[in-house]
Amino acid sequence: MPKFSIIIPVYNVEDYIKECLDSIKHQTYKDYEVIVVNDGTKDKSMKIVKKYPVTIINQENQGLSAARNTGVKQATGEYLLFLDSDDYLEKDTLKKINQALENNPDVVRFQVKEVYENKEEKKYVEEPFRNKNGQEAFKLITKYHFVENAWCYAIKRKYYQKENFEFKEGMIHEDFGLIPLVIMKAKMVNSISYIGYNYRQRTGSIMNSKNYEKTKKQVNDFYHHYQFLKEEIKKTDLDKTYFNSFISNSLILKITELKGKDYKNMKKKLKKENVFDNLLTDTFSRKIKKMIMYISPRLYYKIRVK
Repeated sequence: MPKFSIIIPVYNVEDYIKECLDSIKHQTYKDYEVIVVNDGTKDKSMKIVKKYPVTIINQENQGLSAARNTGVKQATGEYLLFLDSDDYLEKDTLKKINQALENNPDVVRFQVKEVYENKEEKKYVEEPFRNKNGQEAFKLITKYHFVENAWCYAIKRKYYQKENFEFKEGMIHEDFGLIPLVIMKAKMVNSISYIGYNYRQRTGSIMNSKNYEKTKKQVNDFYHHYQFLKEEIKKTDLDKTYFNSFISNSLILKITELKGKDYKNMKKKLKKENVFDNLLTDTFSRKIKKMIMYISPRLYYKIRVK
């Protein structure tokens, strides 16, 4: 059994897949398997992939979530890593993660930098921690720049399977609909300061799209993920206060991307469903934040940005 299973969905990424796979090939730690899920790609990506010693699974185009779920079913490694096919790893990423496995954690968090087409980079150096349970880890990780992105975690496969985790298929923002639960339910979480993941910022990607219809779908999917997370956390005996505040805050921020009546109607809907009531008020600043957000989420985030 390999230590790591690296799962890479592939769809129309012929300009990036070589750098992605090369970054795995050049890892200083070699105990891994690579599972490439061909999600019905229409370009020459798979011609490039076939030059590498990887396991290939072919399926009709079903989207990122379905491709990841397919990859997990094929995986045999002790830990799962999700690598997007237009991103790439630093050469010591697996080595550094492996060094953080001595206490047998369910989850290991590693850090990220953004890389731009003009070669500029933006690093996020986060404070590491060890031996935290899921609730403790969640409070620390939510202070990081990236929180729910699946590709900045190594997750124990047996834990993942025991909890019947899977990404919601047919939806955008699938990471938000799963990773908060993965962190919260974990018995042991470590976070390392090593910046091991290169997150490519490119125009035309799903998250960078300017299409307003896609924006409305993103917000609608985000809302459904919120509902799912809230119902799932109810089934546990964990302290839900901080978790519910986080997912509510994330949803309220997300609706600010809507326009006109769409924004007003969604804000009214969230008020009716008492989403704003989940926001923490344990400090004076949080009390003020909740008051402003209840009046106008857009006003709060406009003030915060300034």
